[in-house]
Amino acid sequence: MPTCHYPEQATMSNRTVFFISDGTGITAETFGNAILAQFEFKPRHVRLPFIDSVDKAHQAVRQINHTAEVEGKRPIVFTTLVNMDILAVLKTHCNGMLLDMFGMFVAPLEGELGIKSNHRVGRFSDASKSKEYDDRIEAINFSLAHDDGQSNKDLAGSDVILVGVSLQRQNADLALPGHAVRPQSV
Repeated sequence: MPTCHYPEQATMSNRTVFFISDGTGITAETFGNAILAQFEFKPRHVRLPFIDSVDKAHQAVRQINHTAEVEGKRPIVFTTLVNMDILAVLKTHCNGMLLDMFGMFVAPLEGELGIKSNHRVGRFSDASKSKEYDDRIEAINFSLAHDDGQSNKDLAGSDVILVGVSLQRQNADLALPGHAVRPQSV
Protein backbone atom coordinates (compact mmCIF):
# COMPACT_ATOMS: atom_id res chain seq x y z
CA MET A 1 0.00 0.00 0.00
CA PRO A 2 1.49 3.38 -0.98
CA THR A 3 2.24 5.87 1.74
CA CYS A 4 1.90 9.61 1.40
CA HIS A 5 4.56 11.99 2.62
CA TYR A 6 3.46 15.38 3.80
CA PRO A 7 6.50 17.69 3.95
CA GLU A 8 4.73 20.02 6.35
CA GLN A 9 4.22 17.23 8.91
CA ALA A 10 7.59 17.70 10.62
CA THR A 11 6.90 21.38 11.27
CA MET A 12 3.28 21.07 12.41
CA SER A 13 4.07 21.78 16.07
CA ASN A 14 3.62 25.51 15.42
CA ARG A 15 -0.02 24.94 14.46
CA THR A 16 -2.71 26.12 16.84
CA VAL A 17 -6.01 24.37 17.51
CA PHE A 18 -8.89 26.28 19.09
CA PHE A 19 -11.77 24.61 20.96
CA ILE A 20 -14.72 27.00 21.12
CA SER A 21 -17.94 26.48 23.02
CA ASP A 22 -20.80 28.37 24.61
CA GLY A 23 -20.31 26.05 27.62
CA THR A 24 -17.12 24.82 29.28
CA GLY A 25 -15.52 23.65 26.03
CA ILE A 26 -14.77 20.21 27.43
CA THR A 27 -16.94 18.43 24.84
CA ALA A 28 -15.30 20.33 21.95
CA GLU A 29 -11.83 19.63 23.34
CA THR A 30 -12.50 15.94 24.03
CA PHE A 31 -14.06 15.32 20.63
CA GLY A 32 -11.43 17.42 18.85
CA ASN A 33 -8.59 15.61 20.61
CA ALA A 34 -10.07 12.25 19.61
CA ILE A 35 -9.90 13.35 15.98
CA LEU A 36 -6.45 14.96 16.30
CA ALA A 37 -5.06 11.76 17.86
CA GLN A 38 -5.18 10.27 14.36
CA PHE A 39 -2.32 12.57 13.32
CA GLU A 40 1.32 12.65 14.43
CA PHE A 41 1.75 16.24 15.53
CA LYS A 42 1.59 18.30 18.69
CA PRO A 43 -0.41 21.47 18.12
CA ARG A 44 -0.80 24.30 20.60
CA HIS A 45 -4.24 24.01 22.27
CA VAL A 46 -6.40 27.01 23.11
CA ARG A 47 -9.78 26.44 24.74
CA LEU A 48 -12.20 29.37 24.58
CA PRO A 49 -15.16 28.49 26.82
CA PHE A 50 -18.36 30.44 27.44
CA ILE A 51 -18.47 32.16 24.05
CA ASP A 52 -22.12 32.92 24.65
CA SER A 53 -22.60 36.29 22.97
CA VAL A 54 -21.94 37.83 19.55
CA ASP A 55 -19.43 40.19 21.17
CA LYS A 56 -17.46 37.27 22.64
CA ALA A 57 -17.60 35.54 19.25
CA HIS A 58 -16.00 38.60 17.63
CA GLN A 59 -13.28 38.57 20.32
CA ALA A 60 -12.62 34.89 19.59
CA VAL A 61 -12.45 35.62 15.84
CA ARG A 62 -9.88 38.37 16.47
CA GLN A 63 -7.75 35.92 18.48
CA ILE A 64 -8.03 33.20 15.82
CA ASN A 65 -7.28 35.61 12.97
CA HIS A 66 -4.29 37.07 14.84
CA THR A 67 -2.95 33.53 15.36
CA ALA A 68 -3.38 32.81 11.65
CA GLU A 69 -1.42 35.94 10.79
CA VAL A 70 1.41 35.23 13.26
CA GLU A 71 1.78 31.54 12.39
CA GLY A 72 1.19 31.91 8.68
CA LYS A 73 -1.22 28.95 8.79
CA ARG A 74 -4.95 28.65 9.33
CA PRO A 75 -5.65 27.56 12.90
CA ILE A 76 -7.92 24.54 13.27
CA VAL A 77 -11.13 25.52 15.08
CA PHE A 78 -13.38 22.90 16.68
CA THR A 79 -16.67 24.30 17.88
CA THR A 80 -19.75 23.03 19.70
CA LEU A 81 -21.69 26.31 19.57
CA VAL A 82 -25.45 25.81 19.62
CA ASN A 83 -26.48 29.44 19.14
CA MET A 84 -26.73 30.02 15.39
CA ASP A 85 -26.13 33.80 15.64
CA ILE A 86 -22.88 33.25 17.51
CA LEU A 87 -21.81 30.46 15.14
CA ALA A 88 -22.57 32.73 12.16
CA VAL A 89 -19.92 35.21 13.39
CA LEU A 90 -17.29 32.47 13.23
CA LYS A 91 -18.52 31.12 9.90
CA THR A 92 -18.45 34.60 8.36
CA HIS A 93 -15.27 36.13 9.83
CA CYS A 94 -12.97 33.35 11.07
CA ASN A 95 -9.76 32.74 9.08
CA GLY A 96 -9.33 29.29 10.62
CA MET A 97 -10.44 25.87 9.43
CA LEU A 98 -13.83 25.79 11.15
CA LEU A 99 -15.15 22.36 12.17
CA ASP A 100 -18.71 22.73 13.49
CA MET A 101 -19.06 19.42 15.32
CA PHE A 102 -22.71 19.80 16.24
CA GLY A 103 -23.65 21.03 12.77
CA MET A 104 -21.82 18.09 11.24
CA PHE A 105 -23.81 15.55 13.24
CA VAL A 106 -26.97 17.13 14.66
CA ALA A 107 -28.62 18.23 11.40
CA PRO A 108 -28.29 14.79 9.73
CA LEU A 109 -29.59 13.11 12.90
CA GLU A 110 -32.56 15.47 13.01
CA GLY A 111 -33.41 14.36 9.48
CA GLU A 112 -32.90 10.68 10.22
CA LEU A 113 -34.84 10.71 13.50
CA GLY A 114 -37.53 13.07 12.25
CA ILE A 115 -37.28 15.21 15.39
CA LYS A 116 -35.69 18.56 16.17
CA SER A 117 -32.77 18.64 18.61
CA ASN A 118 -32.92 20.74 21.77
CA HIS A 119 -30.10 23.10 20.71
CA ARG A 120 -29.43 23.72 24.39
CA VAL A 121 -26.06 24.53 25.95
CA GLY A 122 -24.78 22.01 28.48
CA ARG A 123 -26.83 18.96 27.43
CA PHE A 124 -23.76 16.70 27.69
CA SER A 125 -23.34 17.60 31.35
CA ASP A 126 -26.81 16.17 31.98
CA ALA A 127 -25.04 12.78 31.91
CA SER A 128 -23.47 13.72 35.26
CA LYS A 129 -26.94 13.57 36.80
CA SER A 130 -27.43 9.90 35.91
CA LYS A 131 -27.21 6.82 38.14
CA GLU A 132 -24.53 5.36 35.83
CA TYR A 133 -22.38 8.43 36.33
CA ASP A 134 -22.82 8.28 40.12
CA ASP A 135 -21.94 4.55 40.10
CA ARG A 136 -18.76 5.20 38.12
CA ILE A 137 -17.66 8.02 40.45
CA GLU A 138 -18.37 5.82 43.49
CA ALA A 139 -16.35 2.98 41.92
CA ILE A 140 -13.39 5.33 41.38
CA ASN A 141 -13.60 6.56 44.98
CA PHE A 142 -13.79 2.96 46.22
CA SER A 143 -10.78 2.00 44.10
CA LEU A 144 -8.71 4.92 45.40
CA ALA A 145 -9.60 4.17 49.02
CA HIS A 146 -8.57 0.52 48.68
CA ASP A 147 -5.66 0.82 46.21
CA ASP A 148 -2.62 -1.38 46.84
CA GLY A 149 -3.96 -2.82 50.09
CA GLN A 150 -4.54 0.51 51.85
CA SER A 151 -7.60 -0.96 53.50
CA ASN A 152 -9.13 -4.43 53.83
CA LYS A 153 -12.38 -2.87 55.04
CA ASP A 154 -15.48 -3.71 53.00
CA LEU A 155 -14.05 -6.65 51.04
CA ALA A 156 -17.64 -7.74 50.40
CA GLY A 157 -18.23 -4.47 48.53
CA SER A 158 -15.55 -5.32 45.98
CA ASP A 159 -16.45 -6.54 42.51
CA VAL A 160 -12.88 -7.80 41.97
CA ILE A 161 -10.15 -8.66 44.49
CA LEU A 162 -6.59 -8.63 43.15
CA VAL A 163 -3.95 -10.64 44.98
CA GLY A 164 -0.29 -10.22 44.11
CA VAL A 165 2.91 -8.30 44.61
CA SER A 166 2.84 -4.56 43.96
CA LEU A 167 -0.48 -4.13 42.24
CA GLN A 168 0.04 -0.40 42.00
CA ARG A 169 -1.97 1.11 39.09
CA GLN A 170 -3.75 -2.15 38.24
CA ASN A 171 -6.86 -0.86 39.98
CA ALA A 172 -6.96 2.15 37.68
CA ASP A 173 -6.53 -0.16 34.68
CA LEU A 174 -9.82 -1.84 35.57
CA ALA A 175 -11.77 1.28 34.75
CA LEU A 176 -13.72 -0.03 31.80
CA PRO A 177 -15.69 2.38 29.62
CA GLY A 178 -19.33 2.25 30.59
CA HIS A 179 -18.75 0.04 33.63
CA ALA A 180 -18.38 0.81 37.30
CA VAL A 181 -15.93 -1.78 38.64
CA ARG A 182 -14.99 -1.67 42.34
CA PRO A 183 -11.58 -3.37 42.61
CA GLN A 184 -9.60 -3.97 45.77
CA SER A 185 -6.06 -5.26 46.05
CA VAL A 186 -4.76 -7.07 49.11
